Amino acid sequence: MDITGRLTADAQVRSLSEGRKVVNFSVAVNDSYKAKNGERVTQTEFFDCSYWIGTGIAQYLTKGSIVELSGRVSARAWVDSEGQAKAGLNFHTSKITLHGGGATAGKPQADKHPQAEPVAVEVQGTQVNPDGQHDDLPF
Repeated sequence: MDITGRLTADAQVRSLSEGRKVVNFSVAVNDSYKAKNGERVTQTEFFDCSYWIGTGIAQYLTKGSIVELSGRVSARAWVDSEGQAKAGLNFHTSKITLHGGGATAGKPQADKHPQAEPVAVEVQGTQVNPDGQHDDLPF
C-alpha cells in the first residue's frame, strides 16, 4: 500500500532492549470527496509509522515534510485509562520517498544539530548526501 502525507512531528529513533533501533513518526493523510448535497468534505487520517531498515533517514523526517510511503497498514484498538474505547492505524514502512516542505527545508540538518555527524541515506535508489544533493550514480 502507498500513502502520501505530511509529518505531524519530527521523527524519533527509539532503541529497543535487544539492541535494535526503529524510526517512529506520524503522518497525516488528507482525502476529500463530494457529498450527495454537492458539498466538498475533507477527512484526515493519522498513521503512526515505523521504519526498521535504518535510522539515518530520521534526520530528514521533519515536521511538515511531505513523504510518500510504501508498506503495510494495520489497525489497533485499546481501552484508555478512563475506560474509553480507542483505535489507531499503524503503517509498517518499507520505503520512504521525501518530497520536502518541512520546517527545515533547504537547510542542512547539520546546522540544526552541529554535533551530529552527517550521513548519506538511501532513498528510493538515489543517494542523499550530507549536503542535501542527490547523486544518482550507482557507485
